[in-house]
This record gives sequence, structure tokens and C-alpha cells, in this order.
Amino acid sequence: MGVDSGLPDFRGNGGFWKAYPPLRQAGITFPEMANPQQFRSNPERAWGFYGHRLALYQSTRPHRGFDTLKTIGESCPDGYFSVTSNVDGHFQSAGWGDDLIWEIHGSIHRLQCTRRACEQETWEMQEDELGLRIDENTVEAKGELPICPCCGAIARPNILMFGDPNYDPTISDQQEARFTQWLSDVSEGKLLIIELGAGLAVPSIRHLSEQLLNEVPTSRLIRINPQDPQVPTDKMRNGRALALPLGALEAIDSIRKI
Repeated sequence: MGVDSGLPDFRGNGGFWKAYPPLRQAGITFPEMANPQQFRSNPERAWGFYGHRLALYQSTRPHRGFDTLKTIGESCPDGYFSVTSNVDGHFQSAGWGDDLIWEIHGSIHRLQCTRRACEQETWEMQEDELGLRIDENTVEAKGELPICPCCGAIARPNILMFGDPNYDPTISDQQEARFTQWLSDVSEGKLLIIELGAGLAVPSIRHLSEQLLNEVPTSRLIRINPQDPQVPTDKMRNGRALALPLGALEAIDSIRKI
């Protein structure tokens, strides 16, 4: 979804390093950069990376596919819900209600403390809270880094990173509870899963889709992925799963025309 809005594709080190050449020179991979250890060892670089991503997300307009999916969902008798591993907040920017979104990996628009022992709850980032300048030659932030209002330690995005025991899942857990409630309300009806761009490297969304296929007898899956569209063979044979090797926006436009 994000790539078709113009955001970088971080799949594999090639895409990541294309977006951040200084990190290629330093030999730093995406899993190493998207790691809470960075906020301890080099908080300026950590916030340079996430500050740059935040600026990209804020300046990028979600493509029309978000509106199309919302329209399709509103036409369904039991409504709709978004489960996303993206942390960019683009479903909210496109007008989806907060109560209809489960951000399974958190959001870059929320902050939390880096100290595990701190009792500060997550908080929404204010527009003027991140006044950082990013040095493009080093991907390091210049200026005052965000700090925890409770203990004064460095703050970090409320995002589930690689090797992240300190991630605060409170908001995501609340969102999951709303999704579970919605799912229980529609389980007697027909459930259509439109999965868009969920990769194999971090297969959280793919696993959830296939779990729902197994648990909800009336469910159907449309898996949209230009590189990895494969679906379970048994579900494909009985007509419950369809693989579309397309980009997100192209596929959504095609579905809209049906």
C-alpha cells in the first residue's frame, strides 16, 4: 500500500539501502536499524532514521485505493476493519476511523519511553514535538531529541521493532480487542479478506489471513502481492483463496470495476 503512494520499499537490503545510502556504506541492515538497541547505542542515528521516515509519511498522500477499500467496506452488511502492519498512519489519514484499525506493529505517530522500568504510558506525538533536522550524509538527527515526560529518558516510537522486549503493546492490544469483537459479530456471515502486499520476511499479516481461513468456514481470501502471491493449495482448489500477482493500487482498481 505504501509503495503505491510513493514510499520506499524496504523489502530486502537493496530497497532499504537505496533509500539510505549512508547506511549502506556503514553496512547497517534494516533489522539492525529498526532495533531498540539503536536508541541506546546511537540515539541520534536512531531518531535520524525514524525522523526521516516520519517526515516521509507526513508528506505523502495516501493513494485512492484507501478510499476505494473504505467504500467497498461500507457497502458490506457487517462493515469492515483494517488490520495493518504499516506504521505510517495512512489509513487514518485516508479517513478510516480509529475504531476500525488494528496496527499490529504500532504507529510512528505514538511515542513511548525507552526505559523498561518507566511507568509512563504511550503518548501521541504532537506536531511541534519533533523539530529535528536530519543530516542526510550520516542519517543522524540534529537538535533536541524527544524525551519521556515522566523520567526524562530518550523517547522512541511506539513501534514493534526487531528484538524488542520493551515495546508497549497497550494500544495495539486495545485495537485487537475491537477487531476480535467485530469478527465475532460477523462470523455467521461471509468474511472476505483482501490482503495487500503482505510479505514473507515478517509474515504477521499472512499468518493472520490463513488463520482466519482455517477458523472461519465462510471466509475467502484475495492475496495481492506482486512478488509472493502464493496461497494455500487446498484453499485455492476449493475456491476459497485467490492469488493476484499485482501491485496494491492496480488490484484495488480492478476489484472496484467488478
